[in-house]
Amino acid sequence: MAAAGARGTEGIVELRQLRCFVTVAEELHFGRAAERLYMAQPSVSQQVQRLERELGVLLFDRSPRRVRLTGAGEEFLAAARAVLAAEDDARAVAARLRTAPVRTFRVGTVNGMGERLDCIVDAFAQARPAVRVDLVSLPVRERLARVAAGELDAAFLRGPRDPAPGMCFIPAWDDEIVAAIPAAHSLARQERLALPDLAGLHLRLPERQVNPALVDLVLDRCRQEGVQPVPGPTSTTLQDTLATIGAGGAATWTVVYAANARLLLSRRVAFRPFAPTPLTLPMAIAVRESDARSRLLRLLTAAACGD
Repeated sequence: MAAAGARGTEGIVELRQLRCFVTVAEELHFGRAAERLYMAQPSVSQQVQRLERELGVLLFDRSPRRVRLTGAGEEFLAAARAVLAAEDDARAVAARLRTAPVRTFRVGTVNGMGERLDCIVDAFAQARPAVRVDLVSLPVRERLARVAAGELDAAFLRGPRDPAPGMCFIPAWDDEIVAAIPAAHSLARQERLALPDLAGLHLRLPERQVNPALVDLVLDRCRQEGVQPVPGPTSTTLQDTLATIGAGGAATWTVVYAANARLLLSRRVAFRPFAPTPLTLPMAIAVRESDARSRLLRLLTAAACGD
């Protein structure tokens, strides 16, 4: 099957025509050229004649005794060889891409990363298209265990971390935490909320074993500001918790990662940052010490942190 090449003055110059022309130019004999191309001699002659018609120039002087290039043919030969060489290069690249092994980079993720996950996937697609990124959501202990066992290449973790043998924790960014309150509550008219403002509302938090870093952060901040939160029902999923908060009834509140809040549009729930200082939780990337300098890790860190 012929492939399209460059556009001539009367039509499309095909790669097949160029290949026939170059072979005849090298052999200066249509019969020998046909043998090299595994084609019938009349077919080779026809392809060269079509090329000449489409270019509008005579490429060969033909006589019963010999074939030779015209001046135009000699000048066109270099260009034809360049086109065929480019085709060979393109085929070689395609073959390499077909046979290249696909590397999988496995990353343990956490809730509330928002647009950062899109940035990570986009960065790898652009910079390392041969690497497939697998994003895996797991409980924090399992995330760490899988990194240590080599089953994950890296994992995001919130909260401070004590040193661990063979592990490296790379600081990434600080996640802001915001309060989620009923949009109909009078507190929703404030741009920022202090913890004492929320003292009269029931606080819904997940079980500590589910998210120890977040629970400890909120309760420690309450103690620092002398607030004794009124415990509400334990949070289940974020969707169910926000639906309950927005439904009214007994006024309740919870905390949400700001990155999540930006993606959650609800007319019944208002998200407000904390005052007088933001409430933040540090994020780190856990890797094995042997992988701490890998190029893929640097790309992951740059993409996630917006560098």
